[in-house]
Amino acid sequence: MAQSLTERIQSSRVIVVEIDKSRGRVRVRGEADACTDLACSEQTLVVTDEEVRADLSALHPGDIVKVEPTDGRPERIVVVRRAWEELASPEL
Repeated sequence: MAQSLTERIQSSRVIVVEIDKSRGRVRVRGEADACTDLACSEQTLVVTDEEVRADLSALHPGDIVKVEPTDGRPERIVVVRRAWEELASPEL
């Protein structure tokens, strides 16, 4: 069965659980509550509303992100919604 646009968007987003900047790793949790470790390279870009950085310091646990991979590694990690924005949401 084909996914709706909303289902596709939700399934492509993950939540940042933990960031290990020294090792270049980000642990994320997907839709099925399964965690995955992403091995980032020095070329991995983190894109936020404020800036684009070539390091993981712009990420925070709880951020909702979309990962854009190339050759099996994250090329870009786009912050869709910050953790503090999620907590302030009227949906809660």
